[in-house]
Amino acid sequence: MKALTLWRPWASLVVAECKPYEFRGWRAPARIIGERIVVHASARKPDSREVEQLLRLLRAGGRFAAQTCLTPIEVAIEVLELGEWPLGAGLGTALVGEPRSGVDIGVDFGAIRVNDSSRDYHANWGWPMREVERWTAPIAVRGAQGLWNWPTPATVSL
Repeated sequence: MKALTLWRPWASLVVAECKPYEFRGWRAPARIIGERIVVHASARKPDSREVEQLLRLLRAGGRFAAQTCLTPIEVAIEVLELGEWPLGAGLGTALVGEPRSGVDIGVDFGAIRVNDSSRDYHANWGWPMREVERWTAPIAVRGAQGLWNWPTPATVSL
């Protein structure tokens, strides 16, 4: 099974089912569309300024909140305020849908622009994260950039 590492807190937002799209600068490869992938939280500490900016946008509501493409907003705020996001661990799985243009997704959300982080170049493609299955406990595994192979249970060192 393939895995995708997301910076924190975005991996937690995906498994909380309030981040319906994972934005990337590249279109998802055809081989994973319709396939289940592991949602992996990076070991990188989140940028507190970025999280605060995200909270400000969500609390402002309207078009400001819309540009984050997070829904339901109340749940996203709760996840962000909790601040207890796992480090370097798989959190669950999601089925990857047909990628969409970030501009088209923004229109659906009523946003002037789409940006769920300080990295504008990441909003080119939205990968739908569907049928999310959150694991009861995170599984500590070192991640990698891009898509990578999730280890089989026999090779996982906890």
